[in-house]
Formats: sequence, structure tokens, C-alpha cells
Amino acid sequence: MFRGANSITLDSKGRVSIPTRYRERLTELSGGALVATVDRDYCLLLYPLPAWEEIERKLIRLPSLNRQARRLQRLMIGYASELEMDGQGRVLLPRELRDFAQLDRQAILIGQGNKFELWDQERWNERRDVWLTDEESETGSLPADLETLSL
Repeated sequence: MFRGANSITLDSKGRVSIPTRYRERLTELSGGALVATVDRDYCLLLYPLPAWEEIERKLIRLPSLNRQARRLQRLMIGYASELEMDGQGRVLLPRELRDFAQLDRQAILIGQGNKFELWDQERWNERRDVWLTDEESETGSLPADLETLSL
């Protein structure tokens, strides 16, 4: 499981260094092979390769005549890029993905269980603050299945 928020920096070549505490687990899960793709919130999703392959199978099985399903497939599968962690734990993010997420220098890597989200630091801070202060007006009430959850 990947947990926590980590401030990271993109180098001049567009590489990010995966925090040390995740490297061993990523090596165990996928030999350091990752897949990065886009998310509707304009961040990137980083999956260990086996976890991505499971997601990709689900995406491919979506009904091809459904407009929303096709859009999701085009974005998530279309932008999916295989990445390889080097000996120093760095991955090179393709220019198209960096541009999509507006990643320049300062970023934040957010653990999300089976994957990571990679955000531009400024965008993350803005979105986080909106979610914390204006949750009800943005999302409305919680779905019934979440209202029964105890944290």
C-alpha cells in the first residue's frame, strides 16, 4: 500500500525521484516498472505495472458504444506511458504527461493505496484547500454508501 504525501522536484530532464520508502515495494511488485496516465483532475496517476494491467483490462471491457466510456478509454489508455525506475529511483515523465498536469518543478506525490497521484504543488494546494473548505457546495451530500462509513 502506498500512503502519504511527499514533496518532490522534477529535474531539468523531467525526471522525478520516487521517495526511498516506496522503492523496495515497487521493485517487489513490478521490478520498478510503472505506468503513468492522466486523471480528470489534471494530475497524473502512477501505477505499478501489474496494477495498471488490471485497470487497463477493465477499461477495455467498457461498452464501446458508450460515449463516456470511449472518452475515458481514450484519455486513460491513450496517455498511458510505461516508465522504468532507474538505479537511483528516478522515472522520466514524458513531455505530454508533464504538459497535461502542468508539472514544472515543484510537485507532490500522494499515495492512494494501489497507486500514486502526481500533482503540480501549487494546483494540489489550491484543490486541497477547496476540498477542505467548500466540500458541500462542490460535491453535494455524500452518496448513501459513504454515509455509512466510519473513520
